Amino acid sequence: MSATTMEHTRRPGTEADQPIIELVGISKRFEKKLDFIGKLAQRLGAPVREEIVHAVDNVNLTIRHGEVVGLVGESGCGKSTLGRVVAGIMPPSDGQVLWRGRDIASLHGAEAKEAKLRAQMIFQDPMSSLNPRMKVQDIVGEAPQVHGMTTRSGFNDYVDEQLRRAGLDPALKKRYPHQFSGGQRQRIGIARALAVQPEFLVCDESVAALDVSIQAQILNLFMRLRSELNLTYLFISHDLSVVEHLSDRVVIMYLGRVVEQAPSEEIFARANHPYTVSLLSAVPRIEARKRAFTTVQGEIPSPLNPPPGCHFHPRCPHAMERCRVEVPALKEIAPGHLSACHLNG
Repeated sequence: MSATTMEHTRRPGTEADQPIIELVGISKRFEKKLDFIGKLAQRLGAPVREEIVHAVDNVNLTIRHGEVVGLVGESGCGKSTLGRVVAGIMPPSDGQVLWRGRDIASLHGAEAKEAKLRAQMIFQDPMSSLNPRMKVQDIVGEAPQVHGMTTRSGFNDYVDEQLRRAGLDPALKKRYPHQFSGGQRQRIGIARALAVQPEFLVCDESVAALDVSIQAQILNLFMRLRSELNLTYLFISHDLSVVEHLSDRVVIMYLGRVVEQAPSEEIFARANHPYTVSLLSAVPRIEARKRAFTTVQGEIPSPLNPPPGCHFHPRCPHAMERCRVEVPALKEIAPGHLSACHLNG
């Protein structure tokens, strides 16, 4: 997908330097408690224990107003869980989510409602995220009506406006989700998110389930909406070619931790972390057609029992003893370029 495929415009200015979302020490764990049989088996000496999935592990991240941040990693690395924490769908196990400098957990009443409405999420599978028993007009219009953004008399006009903005014909608003194509259903999901007038969108693999030609249309729509509505995006994807042309800044995640982040051009020109280098080496490029492509060796470890030290060391070609026992700090190696690797000294 070429850069000309998308209407990608950067948004300079002082407003772009204002943090809209800050993550401070965010961790998310999922615990599976032992049931009665499990507790009985444990008492009898069976090697069973409570299972804890370390989905997100001490992540710090700042997203500025008007920015598009691409979040990249293999399946199972925790990026979707992090996206749900950022969007307010899941509470973190540890750490703080700051909305314009204020801890969301400390907000109450109208302020808490406002913060939740201003951050919305668009999901990977539009069919499973849309209620199959509701008509499109109700899917899009229910939340804004409940929150007083439109009246009963203005309901139809408001829904029509949201559908047009997402590239859908308002004449189709009385149909059900199963009567639409995959690309149209994704547009319905976008219209639903935009209907509550958000400032920040978390897009979780929002084009992964679509054909390539439809992907380009949806990505163009995202960038047009960014320009028209002054939106900020956290764009979660495993497709580096999409992230390269879409994002201002790229964050690389591995097994719950951020291992590298930098401006998009910097990541693709001067990747530092061995994991990032491995990911980029697997991306086909026309100018390197004679090069043998390599993939990241081995499988991603289980978040039930992550490796000690650097999580990537079992798969890293440069691993040394220090990597097996000490967690590398995420530190700046160049202006705006952070990496968590002991090779940096």
